[in-house]
Amino acid sequence: MTIELDSVELNFETRRVLNGVYLKIETGTIVGLLGRNGSGKSCLLQILFGSLRPKYKFIRINGLPLLQPFYKKGNMVYLPQHDMAPGKLKIKTLFKLLHLEWQDFISYFENFSQFYNYKLNTISGGERRVIETYAVLKMQSDVVLLDEPFSNIAPLYVEKIKELIVAEKTTKAILLTDHYYKDVTAICDALYLIHNGSTRTIESKTELEDFKYLHPDGN
Repeated sequence: MTIELDSVELNFETRRVLNGVYLKIETGTIVGLLGRNGSGKSCLLQILFGSLRPKYKFIRINGLPLLQPFYKKGNMVYLPQHDMAPGKLKIKTLFKLLHLEWQDFISYFENFSQFYNYKLNTISGGERRVIETYAVLKMQSDVVLLDEPFSNIAPLYVEKIKELIVAEKTTKAILLTDHYYKDVTAICDALYLIHNGSTRTIESKTELEDFKYLHPDGN
């Protein structure tokens, strides 16, 4: 499956956030999306998912126009920046509702075995993020959108999440954005940068420096 998002224009009152954006994601690939705070990364994911309506957008699937939002089609899953599941929901209930195997999860995150009967709001924010990111990656879908999956997660778990993302790309198209750019670039097959409201295809770290996303020292 090939998905193209084209000619996106998004304004908030008099402020233009996105203008003339284009990006492409395909089954079997991980696409990274970088940008400064407030550049419109989260908005772009919401537009693709269908939960945010811009002034204009054009989406194609395998060259044909998308006629209804992805969230209605049911073949795209989206991890937002905020908590996804109700805090009072038990973790075991979440896994049952989503038809996920607890033992498969524990094979990646052994230290979480004690949490099976816990409610989501009784574990740390980073631990909750791990569980919700895993759930989104493992749900039945063709396309996965991940908005800051590495946020507030311990480095050891970040590496495990990266392993999962790479494993899941074999049957899915994955679009990923995060401020930890090194983790994004380590696993992505293609990379875009939102700069002045438009997307730029990035081929090297030097280009990130040229667009002032990185300083010459790499930070």
